[in-house]
Amino acid sequence: MTSDLGRRVRYHRERLGLTTDEVAERAKLAPGYLRLLEEQVAAPGMETLLRLADALGTTARDLLGERFDQPQGGAPPSAAPRLETLSREECIRLIAPGGVGRVAFDGLRGPTVVPVNYRMDEGTIVFRTAYGGPMDEDLRTGIEGVERKVGFEVDRIDEATREGWSVLVQGPAHHDTTGPDVRPWAGGDRTLYVRIVPTQITGRRIVAS
Repeated sequence: MTSDLGRRVRYHRERLGLTTDEVAERAKLAPGYLRLLEEQVAAPGMETLLRLADALGTTARDLLGERFDQPQGGAPPSAAPRLETLSREECIRLIAPGGVGRVAFDGLRGPTVVPVNYRMDEGTIVFRTAYGGPMDEDLRTGIEGVERKVGFEVDRIDEATREGWSVLVQGPAHHDTTGPDVRPWAGGDRTLYVRIVPTQITGRRIVAS
């Protein structure tokens, strides 16, 4: 019987396009033990879980499936946290696997922030929305060749280690009719593709000393 942990491990491994052996090598685990985690109920120690989360580009909190109705950041900070500035290359590496990010823009009804499922495509960020929705109407200027600038933020927080990172992308949003296979969790008729072309990418990482 596969556990929730096993399903999350397999999901992140397949999301990255990695084999069991490749993840095991990254996490310094025996391939057989990793297969056991994916296929049967197992309870790895925190050190193993942290190495596995790092190898999969996620967090121990995510792999454990801690309650999603509880806000993150409730745990106290580490004794001596250190804030590091991330290079553009590191920022791109962190957000490249895709997932959920937040789009921020000045909408017709005021400042707006919307979570979306996104994919990276040839250096751009792509997500899908509905025709006639806020990100269709609010982001159209009505002037050909002139696009609205938006913000796009992705972050990960691991309360077990008191560490995390945040990446902010800024750039114009272009409407498109085609794009990569990105499937919104919200479902519905979301056939309008929005493509953000990064003009500025910045990021920060919190490291527990």
